[in-house]
Amino acid sequence: MPPPDRPAIRFLDRSTPPHILTLVLVAGVPALSLNIFLPSLPSMARHFDVEYHLIQLSMSLYLAMTAVVQLMIGPLADRYGRRSVLLLVTAIFVVASIGTVLAPGYVSFMICRMAQAAIAVGFVLSRAIVRDMVAEDQAASMIGYVTMGMSVVPMAGPVIGGALDEVFGWQATFVLLALSGAGLFALIWADLGETGQRRQTSFLDQAREYPALFRSQRFWGYCLAATFASGAFFSYLGGAPFVGSEIFGLSPAALGIYFGAPAVGYMAGNFLSGLYSVRVGLNRMMLAGALVTLAGMTVLALVTLAGFVTPLIFFGFTGLIGFGNGILLPSANAGMLSVRPALAASAAGIGGALLIGLGAALSAMAGAVLTPTSGPMPLILLMLVTSALSLACAIWVILRARAVTRQ
Repeated sequence: MPPPDRPAIRFLDRSTPPHILTLVLVAGVPALSLNIFLPSLPSMARHFDVEYHLIQLSMSLYLAMTAVVQLMIGPLADRYGRRSVLLLVTAIFVVASIGTVLAPGYVSFMICRMAQAAIAVGFVLSRAIVRDMVAEDQAASMIGYVTMGMSVVPMAGPVIGGALDEVFGWQATFVLLALSGAGLFALIWADLGETGQRRQTSFLDQAREYPALFRSQRFWGYCLAATFASGAFFSYLGGAPFVGSEIFGLSPAALGIYFGAPAVGYMAGNFLSGLYSVRVGLNRMMLAGALVTLAGMTVLALVTLAGFVTPLIFFGFTGLIGFGNGILLPSANAGMLSVRPALAASAAGIGGALLIGLGAALSAMAGAVLTPTSGPMPLILLMLVTSALSLACAIWVILRARAVTRQ
């Protein structure tokens, strides 16, 4: 728990902990980078004269790079602090975003796109900073409010990206990302005071503490519940642009509007998480979120089998993925960070790497299994299976907690 003499938060004062708005944007710009360009994937494939599954790698390989970045960044942030690491990766992101706009071909574009993954550090460190600032029972609530605000960004991102594509071309979305990164760098510089206690130990000393973390069934239960819940969302990210454009025949602008459905649900779920996490408890909130997601995907699968699927039905039910994740993820993240508080950033990085790594695989799988004649069912089944696995992991955590209580 933070010391009682921690200074009060003052906005745009880097001698104090960051304002919640700064934390929202530290996590929000990575979310924007993840999905703003998705309505433009067909346009980008035509521009670089490559097949859709190759340009779709700009999502799946980006997710894989994000997993690597999150795995590496935890020990660095635990040792050198949150502020300096965030400033460095944000600068890299700005340069890489400019590179994607100027890229002369597909290979150079993909290199710059992979470099953009540096900004994914914001996903890890926004949560670690929250855990630096507040105790475990408050962390899920604060993470919920941070991610509720953050969810506005990916909700608006595809809409903005689709509109920019139609008016200016796909490059405009990456210009916007470069400008967003520059603005974030200025905000971090002005507002984000250091919250981590810099550790003078070596990386080897830190690594010696990992076995205790890895042996914890509680840690892995929280990680896997979050990983499989997010797996449904990443499957959606990989397959929904194809479903919308190639199966339903939506324009980029229309696809951008429909595509934001999970983000709307995510914001609503985060709001409930912020209100009730402290009162209800981490484990029961996780269970509720997993049940919501699984129920939504089960009904969508049944409706699709009955032949009633339309763009409104498909994207409407996928909004329940966001709603369930919005309830589940803040509690799962707070739980995994609290197993070993001294390794909060490392725990967040390991959990994030696992989450994003599976997400990358599922995103690529979603792009591979869909064809113009397959309909949306392969994607729906993929989301259904990952939702069921998330529920199983949430139940595992609850059963484990009860067993420990009885001992």
